[in-house]
Amino acid sequence: MAKFNNLLLLAGFAAKLVVAKDVYLDWNVTWVNAAPDGFERPAIGINDVYPCPEVNVELGDRVIVDVYNGLGNQSTGIHWHGFTQYHTGVMDGTSSVTQCPIPPGSHMRYTFDANQTGTYWYHSHNMGQYPDGFRGAFIVHDPKPPFQYDEEFTMTLTEWYHRQMPDLLHEYQSAANQAAGGHEPIPDSALINDSNDTKFKVLPNKTYLVHIVCVGNWPGHTWVFDGHDMTVVEVDGVYIEPFTVGEKMLRIAPGQRTSVLIHTKPDASQNFAIWDTIDINMMFIYENRTIPENYNPNVTAWLVYDEAKPLPPPPVLHEFNFVDDLDFTPLDREAALSPVDQQIVLHTFSSAIDGIPRFVVNNNTYIPQDVPSLYTAQTVGNDLSSNPAVYGQVNPFVIKYGEVVEIVINNYHNNLHPWHLHGHQFQVLQRTGVDGGYFNGTIGDLGHPPVRRDTIMVENHGHAVIRFKADNPGVWLLHCHIEWHVEAGLIATIIEAPEKIPQIEAAPQDHLAACAAYPDPSNGNAAGKKGTDLAGANTQVNTDNHGAMYYAATTAVVSSVSPVQTAEPTSASGPGGSAGWNGAHGHRPPPQNQPGVPAAETPVGPTHSAQTPTAAEPGVQAQPTTIQTMASAVKAKPSDIQVDPIYPGQPDQQGQPDQPSQPYKPSQPYKLSQPYKPSQPYKPAAPVASAQPIAVYEHDQSGNWPEPAVNEAAALLGNEDCTEPTKIYSEDSHGSWPSSSENNRHVKTCHHQIETHDNGPKTLPEGYEYWQQYANSQ
Repeated sequence: MAKFNNLLLLAGFAAKLVVAKDVYLDWNVTWVNAAPDGFERPAIGINDVYPCPEVNVELGDRVIVDVYNGLGNQSTGIHWHGFTQYHTGVMDGTSSVTQCPIPPGSHMRYTFDANQTGTYWYHSHNMGQYPDGFRGAFIVHDPKPPFQYDEEFTMTLTEWYHRQMPDLLHEYQSAANQAAGGHEPIPDSALINDSNDTKFKVLPNKTYLVHIVCVGNWPGHTWVFDGHDMTVVEVDGVYIEPFTVGEKMLRIAPGQRTSVLIHTKPDASQNFAIWDTIDINMMFIYENRTIPENYNPNVTAWLVYDEAKPLPPPPVLHEFNFVDDLDFTPLDREAALSPVDQQIVLHTFSSAIDGIPRFVVNNNTYIPQDVPSLYTAQTVGNDLSSNPAVYGQVNPFVIKYGEVVEIVINNYHNNLHPWHLHGHQFQVLQRTGVDGGYFNGTIGDLGHPPVRRDTIMVENHGHAVIRFKADNPGVWLLHCHIEWHVEAGLIATIIEAPEKIPQIEAAPQDHLAACAAYPDPSNGNAAGKKGTDLAGANTQVNTDNHGAMYYAATTAVVSSVSPVQTAEPTSASGPGGSAGWNGAHGHRPPPQNQPGVPAAETPVGPTHSAQTPTAAEPGVQAQPTTIQTMASAVKAKPSDIQVDPIYPGQPDQQGQPDQPSQPYKPSQPYKLSQPYKPSQPYKPAAPVASAQPIAVYEHDQSGNWPEPAVNEAAALLGNEDCTEPTKIYSEDSHGSWPSSSENNRHVKTCHHQIETHDNGPKTLPEGYEYWQQYANSQ
């Protein structure tokens, strides 16, 4: 009997071999009423669900995402944060850079390979939408990770606002705010996994790989697993030599990711708190602002060993001694790139332009153009594509293929800035502390190979030096990942090997159709013209205060598809119609009040105003977070902007009702079939002689662990005792593990047949050695 048990175990291990597959996702981006901290407001979800789903794929999978913009009143797009998009830069998903934004009622497909392992995320790169909820974790699993662990889970960290981004952006990008200091809006709460009541079920004496993603839009985060040590093994998709945190603390900035190993306690005698706080220094101290009375920057989640036991309060911390991420060493120990072929120096600081708060790179603020910069590189010809002028005021820097590029970022501002580069993972050669001074031409010795990542925090009145090899032709943004600063123009554009871009990729037809819907050109220079004639290119800051990436044209003429019916809008955050466009945005709005087209720039949500606090359910209040130094969150001040929105189906200002919306029907729908099927289904091999290699096929469908999972495995093994192969088939059905689980196994070896029915005890030990076998026949 032991022999057959060993065969079962062998089949289970061998079944973990990876088979690359196509992963299809069919997403309708919609408004959803949500109350992650107890305050109900409109949020952006996918397929009418908030929060947006976590994506899990295997290394080598091809990812195909069909996106329908069901928002009704805003354009959109999806950036796949951290994916280098090697030779697929057209899929980077950056509005006005690698595509035109997807108009309401339109469809776009993204296709790319998951050729990097680790922790990533996706989010809108349009109109400040990701702080409104359009974001989610994206994990690429490694079939052979360089460290051992038993299970894994993902933890996202963010701050949350009770008001929608269009309203907040209008307030932030205003002359009144500039006169008051140009400050960013203060968030209302902090969230873990988009909730203030998250619980992670864990088992004793297990090692967990925890993927941590900062999906916030302003302050950094610091967190603690109370009573559990952390070992860092990955940052921004790059494996590092295991780094034990010890008595220090980790901090993470918007856009950054890290993975840590934690080992659980030997028993389930108590539960433990996870404490997270948003950076008070960034929000108040460095901004010279007063902390509001009773303001609460904290949120608590829990490691739950036993649901019957109480949830403890978070730890009380008095000192914050942070790990320096420059102390990390990449696992492959790649040496510093040298010699440097091209150096780019960026001087970054805040400035008032036309009376509103902006940020500048080398004295220029970023202004999006009518033609996406990638399309310009693809269409102007090799004689012009290396001329930065043809790209307009996007702060372009042209780099040559194969060169080692060094970028120096000098931060003259009084706050921190996390800088993110699309298209590459860069080495960090140097980074000063706060008030560390600006680059003077010298670089110190780190004493070890430099860490690689795609997002680095640059301290206030300090600098950072990064390097990468220009081996990925494309157009890549380099920008601060604080969303307020992105909207204020703190962006540069890297034009990498433009002469090679037309040879590598062309925009798909559905991407080009997005431009035509506005209508806007999809070829030529920044103004959509030939040569260096840039007459009409966008050069002025938008004085209607919606930011660098905010498109006033949130509707478009879509002849074949009407926007889907959405929830009724809340009070608007800015001028409706085309009055909000003055030529500073990339896309012009079509004439207003067209049939089937809702008003532009109007936040959509519940029937009540988003500025009026309401509980998630009648009589249900938000659960207060345990406070260490401050108390409950303060409510944001209501906007003074009042606009009457046009609801779908409601008469417009001329008294003409909108035409009824038609349901979206893509011409080639891609529904996610359950369960997944590999592109090359398994076919049993012909019988083999004794001791032949193992052939294995596995088909898994898993929920959110440790929720129910179904696993099917088939294995074909050589057998030394007979000429026939050993054939194994197993089918497992797990309940809410570690609760009881049922396992049905059927084993056929030569002419012997064994059937077992296993019912595991509530606390499962390592392996299968203690599983109770209730029925056996031979």
